[in-house]
Amino acid sequence: MDQPWLARRPNDVPNTIHPDEYSSLIEMFENSVRKFADQPAFVNMGTVMTFRKLEERSRAFAAYLQNELHLKKGDRVALMMPNLLQYPVALFGVLRAGLVVVNVNPLYKPRELEHQLKDAGAETIVIVSNFASSLQKVLKNTPVKNIVITSLGQMLPRAKGTLVDFVVKYIKRLVPCYNIPGAVSMRQAIRRGRRLQYVKPRVEGDDIAFLQYTGGTTGVAKGAVLSHSNVVANVMQAKAAYNSLFSEGRDLVVTALPLYHVFALSMNCLLFIEMGGQNLLITNPRDISGFIKELQRYPFTAITGVNTLFNALLNHEAFRQIDFSHMRLSVAGGTSVQRAVAEKWKQVTGKHLLEGYGLTECSPLVAGNPYDETEYTGAIGIPVPSTDVRIVNDDGEVLPFDQVGELQVRGPQVMQEYWQNEQATREVLTEDGWLSTGDVVRCDEQGMFYIVDRKKDMILVSGFNVYPNEIEDVVSMHDKVLEVAAIGEPHHVSGEIVKVVVVKRDLSLTKEEIIAHCREYLTGYKIPKLVEFRDELPKTNVGKILRRALKEQNMTLEAQQTMEQA
Repeated sequence: MDQPWLARRPNDVPNTIHPDEYSSLIEMFENSVRKFADQPAFVNMGTVMTFRKLEERSRAFAAYLQNELHLKKGDRVALMMPNLLQYPVALFGVLRAGLVVVNVNPLYKPRELEHQLKDAGAETIVIVSNFASSLQKVLKNTPVKNIVITSLGQMLPRAKGTLVDFVVKYIKRLVPCYNIPGAVSMRQAIRRGRRLQYVKPRVEGDDIAFLQYTGGTTGVAKGAVLSHSNVVANVMQAKAAYNSLFSEGRDLVVTALPLYHVFALSMNCLLFIEMGGQNLLITNPRDISGFIKELQRYPFTAITGVNTLFNALLNHEAFRQIDFSHMRLSVAGGTSVQRAVAEKWKQVTGKHLLEGYGLTECSPLVAGNPYDETEYTGAIGIPVPSTDVRIVNDDGEVLPFDQVGELQVRGPQVMQEYWQNEQATREVLTEDGWLSTGDVVRCDEQGMFYIVDRKKDMILVSGFNVYPNEIEDVVSMHDKVLEVAAIGEPHHVSGEIVKVVVVKRDLSLTKEEIIAHCREYLTGYKIPKLVEFRDELPKTNVGKILRRALKEQNMTLEAQQTMEQA
């Protein structure tokens, strides 16, 4: 198969990696602990945890799970917490016990939490007290039998941790009342585990490491089955693609995206563990002022995020005062990067914002802009080493790379299946291993891929395809626009018309200015016919704008208006 991207790949980036470099994530972790024992692995709220301390705590927690809870290889353990030192302890404790990690969004509503716990068959959960009341509401409807509870300050020095927990619970009132008999504190579990014998299980590459649930933005959340080999391979693919920007044992990556999300889990936590790097964990990235104060304290070399996060930082005056001289890598993923954000990022930091592409089902990295790219391309880049890609039409027929169609992926990072969902698996995964991404792409002569859009988000105007990303990119270039989402609105003549929902940067902005601006850059049928202003846009917890939520809100409003008219 023709692979035009091979010529675009930097000379020091290999075309293939060795996916079996480590037999499991356990071996990868143990190797890093031996090499970097006394170096810092994680820092949170000013408290540092070294690789040695992470090894000791995770081993104790693994022993507790094995001996006191009597969990067996393959049992599922849910982790429901934000970015805290407790997360990597629990993560590696679960993996080292031969168990399966089920990451859960802490902001899930009880209904969403119940679905995931039942679907995964998780009998054990590690949860932060802030969210225990949600668990209590659904506990009797789930298979959960073992509850380990921690608090935001539990792994900080005792005096500081006590103060943090007091403020969170009694001043800010962020811990709703709950009553869960039989729950054990994580501190107590680790203390008990230190007195117990840890037995290293026999874990092979094909064994399940994660049930990583999709965001649920396109329907009911499904658990992508990611094996140890899947995740190890993806870590090695990312390392191979960007190794020239890393310095083993000396990097500090800013981790603002939650570790329960596959992007931060694989690209921040696991990748930088393998390289002996340090993770700066940001517990509440929505507190931009507090976030920036943390950035000012540390000479960070790398930062990852999504478009909305970078946009929020750039719009805070204090961000410009940060020393960026140590930063070598800034990566955006999860959703498309807008030109206005990328160009302003380079202007402020002096460094190019590299865009990557991945999905939960691919552990997650599939493609990324080459590290030697210096300007905004609008592309998701080229496939990472050992990754095959192709473009297909609606009938599944393979198209030449110069045509637009759905992207399919095959490689060692592609999931095994959707957990206990054979039908959903068959819909996206072929017998010979090709995964249908649901993303419409095009490829240029250099092998650089561009997301045209999600198939289901496409707007059809009088038979012409309109892709929301293009509209959003144009509108976001307007100086008075802070954020924008484009959706299709039903129309009796053209089928659909383009509607944009805008958050103002400058309150003087008018609908007429938006439309006039679009006329400069877009052909007639792409120009928004409707403009709505809002104070904020609906987003997932990692910052993706939810177009579907905007569409549903429109449908609800229309239904109400119809009923009123009747």
